This record gives sequence, C-alpha cells and structure tokens, in this order.
Amino acid sequence: MNTLRARSIMASFCKVPISSLPLPPSSHIVTHNLTPDPVTPSTAEFFSDVLPNKPSIQRRARLLSKEAHFSYVNPMPLEFPYEITPPDPPAVIEDKAGYIEQWLSEREARHPSSVSGQIQPSLNKYTSKLRDRKRELIGLSETCLRDCLPHLDVGDSFEVLGKPALVPLIEEEVASASSPKAEAIRQELVDVLSGHTVLMAPESSSGPSFAPWSTRYSGHQFGVWAGQLGDGRAISIHVTPHPENAETTYELQLKGAGRTPFSRTADGLAVLRSSIREYLCSEAMHALSIPTTRSLSLVYLPDLPVIRERTETACIFTRVAETFIRIGNFEALSPPSNSFFLGGGQQDADYEALRQLGEWIARRVLKLEGIDWEAGDAWGKELLFDVARRNARMVAAWQAYGFMHGVMNTDNISVLGLTIDYGPYAFMDVFDSYHICNHSDGEGRYAYKYQPNMIVYACRALLDALSPLIGAEAARGNKAVQPGWASSATSETLVSWRTVGKDLSKTEMEQILEETCSIEYGNLMRKRLGLRRQEKTDQREIVQPLLDMMEAQQLDFHGTFRRLAFFHTGMVKEDNSEKMEAFIKGILSGTPDRDRMDHGKVTGEWLAWLDKYSARIESERHGGEWAGEADFDSARQHAAKSANPRFVLRQWVLEEVIKKVEGDPDSGKRIMAKVMQMACNPFEPWGAEGDDIPSDDLPAEIREERRLCGLGDKRFWASNAVAQVRVGQRIFIINQQSPTSSWVQ
Repeated sequence: MNTLRARSIMASFCKVPISSLPLPPSSHIVTHNLTPDPVTPSTAEFFSDVLPNKPSIQRRARLLSKEAHFSYVNPMPLEFPYEITPPDPPAVIEDKAGYIEQWLSEREARHPSSVSGQIQPSLNKYTSKLRDRKRELIGLSETCLRDCLPHLDVGDSFEVLGKPALVPLIEEEVASASSPKAEAIRQELVDVLSGHTVLMAPESSSGPSFAPWSTRYSGHQFGVWAGQLGDGRAISIHVTPHPENAETTYELQLKGAGRTPFSRTADGLAVLRSSIREYLCSEAMHALSIPTTRSLSLVYLPDLPVIRERTETACIFTRVAETFIRIGNFEALSPPSNSFFLGGGQQDADYEALRQLGEWIARRVLKLEGIDWEAGDAWGKELLFDVARRNARMVAAWQAYGFMHGVMNTDNISVLGLTIDYGPYAFMDVFDSYHICNHSDGEGRYAYKYQPNMIVYACRALLDALSPLIGAEAARGNKAVQPGWASSATSETLVSWRTVGKDLSKTEMEQILEETCSIEYGNLMRKRLGLRRQEKTDQREIVQPLLDMMEAQQLDFHGTFRRLAFFHTGMVKEDNSEKMEAFIKGILSGTPDRDRMDHGKVTGEWLAWLDKYSARIESERHGGEWAGEADFDSARQHAAKSANPRFVLRQWVLEEVIKKVEGDPDSGKRIMAKVMQMACNPFEPWGAEGDDIPSDDLPAEIREERRLCGLGDKRFWASNAVAQVRVGQRIFIINQQSPTSSWVQ
C-alpha cells in the first residue's frame, strides 16, 4: 500500500493528539488485571510517594516479589551511572541517601504540563523541571499509524521530516507554513515518545487510572537458565483501542528510555544504530506478512552520550503490539526446579500469579475459542497449543523468507507469535542453511537451519512452566483451576501435577509445532514459486532441490526467487534456447564466485530443475486453482512477483543508512524514510526493474533504488558472522569479527 493510500485511510478517522488517545476499559488494561510490584502498589502511590520521595526504587536493580508481574516505572533517559552534582553553593550533605533521592526526583516527569489543542485529554501530561535535552524526530512510520493508530494526530511531523529521498533534492523543498496547533501536536508527540513527557492518570473518577510500567520475566539464554531478566530498557507508556474494533488494543512501548528495576548493570538506553535496525525491520517484516511487533517512531537524543564499544548517541524507539508478553513471563512465575544458572537471581514459584497471567493471556490476549469461561472450562493446554501454533507459523515464515533472528532465547519469544526484540538479525543473502548471523553465537545454536528446533525448545519451556497448572486442571476433571489452587498443595502433589501436565501435552504440542510449521512453510514456498495446488511431493522434488542448488552454487537467496518469478514454461521449448540461456545466466549472476563456477555443470543442473518446475507449473494450467484468470501465465507471474521481494533489507543497506543518519541526521532521515518506503513496499519494481536502460542513464533517484536492490558489498554477505568448518554432522565454530556486529544495543 503506497504512502498516499496510507494517508487517505488515516484521514478517514477523527484524529486526536497522543495525550487524548482514549484508554480502553479497565478489563482491557494489563496493569489492572495483573499484580504490581509491592513497592509501586498503585498508580496513586507511585505518583504521590515513589516519584517525589523514593524514585531510586525504579532505577535500582532488584528482584521483585514473587507474586509481581510488573512494576510502575517512569521513562527517564539519563547517562548511567548518574552524575549526581553536589549542592551549589557547596554544603555538607548530612543525608546522602536523601540527597540522591531528591536529585532523582527533580528529574522525574511529575510536574503537570499543559496539553495541546482543545480536545479533552484522556491522560494528564507531566514533565521534569531539570531534564530538558534536545530531542529530534527522525522517523515516523506511516504503515504503523495506518494499521494500529489511525486516530493519532501527528501534527506537522511528516512535513518536518521532509520528502523521502535517496539523493539530495535538486530543488530545495519549500517548507509549507504549519499552524501553531499542528506544531504543538507534533511537539507533544515528540516529547512523549522521547520520554521527556509522561502521560498518567494517577487517580481518575471518569476512567481507569494509568501509569507507565515494565514487566518482569525470566528465561533461558542460549539454553542456560538466566533467572530474572525483565524489561531492562523497555517501558510501556500507553494502551489504546483501535477505533474500528474496541476489542483490539495496542500498547505503545519506549525502548531505550532509561533504567528500570530489570536493567541489572546496564544503562537502560539504546544507541542510534540498534534503534534504526529495529525501526526498519519491524515494518519490513510486516510487509512480507511475517508476524511482528510494529515500529512507530525514532526520536534522536544527540546530547545524550551512550558508552558502548565507543561513545555513541542515544535514540528512543517506540514499538507497538497488542502485547509484549513472552514465554519468559510464564517462566518467571513457574521456574524450572534445581537449575544452576549464572544470573541475578530467581524468585520461588508463585502459582497463583501463574494462574492470573495465564487467564489474562488466554481470555483477553489470545481470545481462545471453544472455551466456556462461565462454565469453568480448562484453558492451560489450549493456551500452550495456541502459542505453539502461532510461533510455528512465525518461524515457518522466517524460513521461507530467509530471516534469521539471532537470539531466540525464551525471553524473546512472544506468546502472540510475533517477531520481537530485533538484535543481530539478518536476511539471507548467499544461501547457506547453516548461516549464523550473531557473532556471539559461537556454537551456532540459532543458525538459520535450527530456528524451527529453537521454537520447539521455547515451547517446551512454556510447557514446563504451565505443566503444574495443566496437571491440576486434569485432576479437577478438565476444569479450570480457581484462585488459591496451589496454596495448600504439597511438593509431592506439585511434582505429580507437573508430570501429568507434561505427559498430557508434550506429544500433541510437538505434533502441532511440526505439522503447522511444515504446512505453513510449504504454502509459503509454493506461493514464492507461483504455485497454488498442494502437492505432497513439492518439498522433495521442487523446493529442496532448488535450495540445494542455491547452496551449492552460492546463489543469492532472494535474488534467485525474484528472477524465478519471471520464468514461464515457454522458455523450455527448443526454439527458446537463447532465452533459457540468458535466463539461467541471470540467475547465476547472483553468486560471488562466477569465475570459479563450472558453468556447463551448473547450467545443466538448472535445465533439469527448470524442466521439472515447468511440468509442475503446467499441471496447474487447466486446474481449478487459477479459474477465473483470463491469462494463466500473466496471473501466475503477477502472483509470484507479489510474493518475492524486489527490495530486501540487507545488512549492507542497514549499515549504509546508519552511517548516513549518524553523519548527518537531517539528510540521513530522508534516506531512512525512503528505505522505509521501499521496505514497506518490497514487491514494487524499484530501480526500473526489467528496464534494460544502463544504470548510469537512469535518473539519480531511480539509479540509487536499483543499487539498493542489489547484493552490495561482498564483505557483508560472503561469510558468516562466525567462520564454520563442517565435519559430518558436527559444526566447528571459529569466532571472528563481523560487520553484523552493528546490532549492539
């Protein structure tokens, strides 16, 4: 969907500033249905006591009480360790702890601020008196606004961001004069999405109370139990219903807005590089129909230094989803027993908190069908199976589109089956089924080939957490557990429930994962090949031989599929041998080793495969799958082109965008906006695709589009993030430097 269409859809809704986005009813707000941290027990106490008197409890790394699901936390992006200045004029500080609390409190956003426009706000605005850093909006996603927040008024934001362009405009844009109202609405948006201003309703007689929060979760990291983790730099700042469906609510979450109780030794901040990577990729994934969290905005904080391998600058990224709850949230409440781990600690199990979270997710988030809640039907197994199905579909799409996540720890696996927490991700370039995109993954645990296995591992961790509850439901005659269900259970009973829960669920869960992933992957690969009829032999006779050729010949994964979209069966006829030769030559151009390739051998391999592929295509020509299409060949080509991206968000493109924005944010944000436009419309013929005009003869903007659709710098795709030596079924790993290390947070 193009930019004009997106804007026309958004224009059809009554728009309001961010402070006036409506809250859903209490029944739809996670903090009204789960248990808060006892030291931030309510929005009223958080505002009246924590913020003015003991704000450090938000920033201090600590284990929450075992019953707590979340803690109220205000955004406060500051350098850490905090540079607490002495009194001026100098004075003896008798109460040093009190002085620190006062210093922090003065920087908390707790002072009332005026709202923009005449619309009654749903939330009050609060700002800090002593924290006012420069903040620049450098990215705003039209597709996220269109899909999730079409009623959000962004004022003159897009006018300020300027026209998306890869090359400098020949004529400078004439800035249209903005109204004071539009400027105020945009500034309010930037203030809120930068953590400068906080939206709260500490006490409300007209609606639900509200304050920002971060959630507690634990998890397995690289297969090792890590204990409490939690939102170390993510703070949810709003939740609002979609204007067309009040049952669908969207949570707005800032990433990089300062420390929380889960930050451990980190600063809670995010650098510009990692923020740009997640901002672009979330929307690119959505455009490929891969389930994902969404990107709303990037706000650059040029005056806030962040210490990583070098000193960088901060950026706050806003992401949007119906929920950010992960498998790790369940693990935190029902951790594995007798696990050795290196981490900050782990609370004992709290089975009542497990029940509360499970009921909320099953009923409100997943909206499980077929459960009679009023009759007290059991829901534990169905929750597990639904999460398994969703994640099986997600990872099938990853495999079909060559996406590698890089850090599939259980705390990074969404219960909604959304791609979440974009770190060292990559899209496949030259096809290598063992490709590892994360230079920290020395054992290749999360290599492309093993991603489906890692989803199985994550779902087993969810089963382990839910198994006592599932077993208890079975003991109750398949009825839901009630409040206090495990309070008097002996350790022997809990072990028995856990065993029964696993025995009842494990085999079926794994069957669901395998079947769902296989079916979804097969459907997607057929779609990429322009086929509609399901054939059991397709994977064995068409898909796998194609992938094997691509791997052996070191061909560009996406480039090969895009070229195959232009194949038609008439090419295999004898009188079209020149066309066939040219077609195969084009496919083979997507390899780094053309000169060392045995062209006679690989051409023969392609001729044999294309002959089979042609017969498979022809088998659908007169079938019902394409009934109603006037021209079978044109319809099939259009369908294939609509499933195979012309533009892919490759590593070299990301590196180039990051470098441009870091060097000059004002011009860089236009380049980033154009790349976002291309990523959101990946199937368009960018760069005059199919036109034989030499690149040098194209207009500069189109020439740049064509360049960005290519393989780019060889150093970004010719090798893994780690070197690999394969001997039989074993992979030996040698760590090495990799350009993909730019993901560092």
